[in-house]
Amino acid sequence: MAATGAPIRVPVAVACRVLGFSTQGYYKWRNAPVSQRDFDDAHVITALQDIHRDDPTLGYRFLTDELEKVGIIASENRVWRLCSAERIFASHHRRKGKAGKPGPAVHDDLLAVVDAKGHVTHDFTATRPDEKWLTDITEHRTGEGKLYLCAVKDCYSRRIVGYSIDSRMKASLAAAAIGNAIALRSPEGTICHSDRGSQFRSKKVIQMLKNNGLKGSMGRVASPVTMLRWRASSPCCRRTS
Repeated sequence: MAATGAPIRVPVAVACRVLGFSTQGYYKWRNAPVSQRDFDDAHVITALQDIHRDDPTLGYRFLTDELEKVGIIASENRVWRLCSAERIFASHHRRKGKAGKPGPAVHDDLLAVVDAKGHVTHDFTATRPDEKWLTDITEHRTGEGKLYLCAVKDCYSRRIVGYSIDSRMKASLAAAAIGNAIALRSPEGTICHSDRGSQFRSKKVIQMLKNNGLKGSMGRVASPVTMLRWRASSPCCRRTS
């Protein structure tokens, strides 16, 4: 209202007094509408959105740790404030009901087979090594806390061809397991089948499959990767050479 050209001109001192601002603060804002702190916060928010998009399960404490890995130092209080303002929340902290629903598939179900009765099953058989891979994540309790194991199983040999272990179930866990299998087997055109977990729908995993010529495949709702229910002590968990 105090700006030049406004339909109704009100003195700056009167407008600031009514709105509860100081005239000094008003003129400071006019000279620099966006402060350095706003620029810094915007940079941190962009990084937080990228990390959260890659792994939606991370809360603000884990996001703080991930920021350090990309060279951004911020306190947990600051990350919490920015996450709250931008509504960046861990996916498993959402209200029950909608949170339990699996996310949308980012790949077609390439192993689905419809029988004569219209029932959908899966063909986990293979005629050669590295034709079809199955991958899943299991949770294991230890004396030092929970550990998460992501393994990649070859349908032909029924052996584990790659795996990764971490204390957190995040996208990098799945990416490391698939990357380990790729490094050991050098596959070409392999179908990599998984469920619709957020780890396997992450941008990191999708890009890894694409860059290495693998075909992503995802089961439908209520169609778990039943062929991958192994135990850590089972002989089938031995890796192949």
